[in-house]
Amino acid sequence: MAEVSLQGEQRVFMTGNEVVAWAAVAAKVDIMYGYPITPQNEIMHYWTRLAPKYGKRFLQTEDEISAGFTMLGGVMTGRKSFTATAGPGNVLMQESCVMAEMMRLPAVYVIQQRGGPSTATVIYAQQETQLTCFGGNGEGHRIVYSTSTHQELFDYTLKAFNAAWTYRFPSFVLGDGYQAKMREPLTIYEAAARGVKLVPTTPLVGEANGKFKHLRNTYNTEDELYEVVMANQRDWDAMAPQIVEWKDMECQDADVVFVCHGVVARAAIGAVEELRSQGKKVGLFRPVTVRPFPEKQLVDAVKNAKKLVVAESAYGQLLKMVEVATRGTKVEIVPMLRPGIGITTEELVEQYNNL
Repeated sequence: MAEVSLQGEQRVFMTGNEVVAWAAVAAKVDIMYGYPITPQNEIMHYWTRLAPKYGKRFLQTEDEISAGFTMLGGVMTGRKSFTATAGPGNVLMQESCVMAEMMRLPAVYVIQQRGGPSTATVIYAQQETQLTCFGGNGEGHRIVYSTSTHQELFDYTLKAFNAAWTYRFPSFVLGDGYQAKMREPLTIYEAAARGVKLVPTTPLVGEANGKFKHLRNTYNTEDELYEVVMANQRDWDAMAPQIVEWKDMECQDADVVFVCHGVVARAAIGAVEELRSQGKKVGLFRPVTVRPFPEKQLVDAVKNAKKLVVAESAYGQLLKMVEVATRGTKVEIVPMLRPGIGITTEELVEQYNNL
């Protein structure tokens, strides 16, 4: 592990998993709860090396179910806590995720996606997008940032903690196995050095005046449950426009727009640049928050386009979101679905040329 520090800013060269660990230090996380699963293992490994140097803690639990729930326990005591997982571990953590939704717990999960279904591969995919956004038996009251670069892994890990503790909805950093394992340069920094104000934590199980809250995730009647869920929905609806994020590139005059998220968007940037150099009117729209999804922004960005090429390393998980967002429009959607494998700039250019 590189000998670096968080004093001011520093240019570094790291794996994505190492980036997450340093970002958690920058966010002044108190404790990580975790259980090993590839490709996120090194987040735990790097954290355990950093934790003693910064007065932080780590607990390895007996499985991912326990990791999720012990993390919620840490959050309820006012500790800034997080966990990280992938694939089957993400499945096992869904019960804690929906408990966090119902009880409005500011939990943070880092997901480094791997191929599925089931054990499948330990390498890469975007097949956990729907699971991360809507897993469990809730309504998907979650904040999900889909990162594309190591710099974003750092920036959005910080942002996930701030969003969770500001809005009291569980927040997710949706990375993948490629980001987890590859190395690339980025700038790590103290939050104060960039003017990022860290949202303070507070115990959720008690008050300073000695009065205790009654946190619940079980209700006696349908009407009682309905009132709670609808109150959460109203808070979600009020929050969503404030936190939704997206990036677009050359969309205003584009006849064809690529719609991608995560690392696939990196390949799409190269494809747009190459095709634009040939005089082709091509653009890119990338949702950064896949939950809440930037529906209005997508429709506005592609209002002049004739076709959308939805490219993802899954079989239609992003596609479903795009179809919902563009319902009522006349734009044609062309799927480019590659579950569990990467998508290159050359393949995107070829897809365009075959339209």
